[in-house]
Amino acid sequence: MAQPIKNFVADSLRVRVYATQDDLVQDAAREVQSYLQQVFLAQSCAAAVLATGNSQIKFLEQLVRLGGVDWSKVTLFHMDEYLGISADHPASFRRCMRERVAQLVNPKVFQYLEGDALLPIKECERYAQLLRAQQIDLCCLGIGENGHVAFNDPAVADFNDNRSVKIVKLDDACKLQQVGEGHFPDAQSVPSYALTLTIPALCAAKKMICIVPEKRKAKAVKAALQGPIGTACPASILRRQAHCLLFLDAESANLL
Repeated sequence: MAQPIKNFVADSLRVRVYATQDDLVQDAAREVQSYLQQVFLAQSCAAAVLATGNSQIKFLEQLVRLGGVDWSKVTLFHMDEYLGISADHPASFRRCMRERVAQLVNPKVFQYLEGDALLPIKECERYAQLLRAQQIDLCCLGIGENGHVAFNDPAVADFNDNRSVKIVKLDDACKLQQVGEGHFPDAQSVPSYALTLTIPALCAAKKMICIVPEKRKAKAVKAALQGPIGTACPASILRRQAHCLLFLDAESANLL
């Protein structure tokens, strides 16, 4: 059984560091499994928000493989989508969630954020209503190379946003990350805008699990944990979330 090599607290945020990414995802998946089992003991169903992105792939694979969750009782959401691309586009987060999660575990329902909706502002309102219709029990998220959470890049992040879902312009660093992860051939091909859950919407979940492996995330992790709490590094808001657990590996934690 994978165990952290280090535990510490940054303000209110609990942090676990693992020797390898494999150890990280094993323990994170067990944490999610155990928590959802506890939720089912208290209530008949659950709702969760999941993240996409390359850093989440191994975690999602491990969570699906682990089993022990009655997914037929779980309503799933995802946290962002590019504006204007179809659900079958290779980079679509709907496609990622459909192929990596929904088709494998058959949840009660997967509520998809329609990036190609004819009226994207109304789509934001529709998705926000779905989120407000029930308590979100769990939010599994990551941290971007520029410190973003979901698509809340530094220039558009708002810790006190009164919206749950909004349209945002992606910054250059975010676009370059999408290219680096192989989703687009160049920065010009990355859509300029996206739909995203806001930071308050993410933090409203009863429990948050933040999964951040890989050396390329080390600078963002250092800024989030040791820099000022502010929108220059949106992930720094996690230090105020006592209900969040941050999972790092030795590479993502190597600048701490």
